[in-house]
Amino acid sequence: MRDLPVDQVLTLLAVVDEGTFDAAAAALHLTPSAVSQRIKALEQRTGRVLVTRTKPVRPTDSGRIVVRFARRLAALQRDTQRELGIADEAAPAHLSIAVNADSLATWFLPALTRLPQDPPIFVDLHRQDEDHTATLLREGRVMAAVTSSSEPVAGCTVRPLGAARYLPCATPDFIARHLTGAPLPDRLPDAPVIVFDRTDDLQDTFVRSLCSRAACRDRHHIPTSEGYRDAVAAGLGWGLLPEPHATPLLAAGVVANLTPGRWVDVPLYWQQWKLDVPALALVADRIADAAAAALHH
Repeated sequence: MRDLPVDQVLTLLAVVDEGTFDAAAAALHLTPSAVSQRIKALEQRTGRVLVTRTKPVRPTDSGRIVVRFARRLAALQRDTQRELGIADEAAPAHLSIAVNADSLATWFLPALTRLPQDPPIFVDLHRQDEDHTATLLREGRVMAAVTSSSEPVAGCTVRPLGAARYLPCATPDFIARHLTGAPLPDRLPDAPVIVFDRTDDLQDTFVRSLCSRAACRDRHHIPTSEGYRDAVAAGLGWGLLPEPHATPLLAAGVVANLTPGRWVDVPLYWQQWKLDVPALALVADRIADAAAAALHH
């Protein structure tokens, strides 16, 4: 079996993270030509194309395997230096984390404000639907993720965070126009609906729990958590709002709960690599504390 040279592997990681060969060269204090030569040498050694030469550069399926290895290698390298006492103790830690938009817009960021700043910890957040954040872990693009999957990704640990609660809401005017004159299960499937993006099936699942149909195909796609809230509050359609977003709107009478006493709970989990990375362990504890206070258990 051919060894994978450390300098070439870490250069591939820099290219993928920075997005271009030129940016990776600047980050590594190399020339773009040297970066290109290292990537070509690694591809020759593995016998596989590892990246697509696009902007930004993207790893191929084979490249993702090497990137996953490279990210773990970089973390182990930093940890070994720390244990040997040869690490720069003032050097900041950089952690890549995947998180879903609703968590990011409600309870996740306050946890990061409680992190110590000496030395600082910097995070590179990847916003992704909670059903798909585990994929980023599997591909090695992140070190940890808030995910809806309780099944640990290979090489990762998992711990439950709690459940994010969603309430079906619409404005009184919208309800009067679209949801009166018949039982809700009869009217809701034909009412305009707001979804986050084309992978969001939460509204469809909720409607199927009331009847045998999915949500209306007439739908708005609003791919930000705050924009989604504002679209429901503006009466563009009905939608499932995170409880922290729904509560003030309900109290002000801007929206009404379509099914009082009935909601959708989405279990969330924290998955991270099985590596002794002190900064990652510290972030995990802060995230767990914030989730304990904000989510349902």
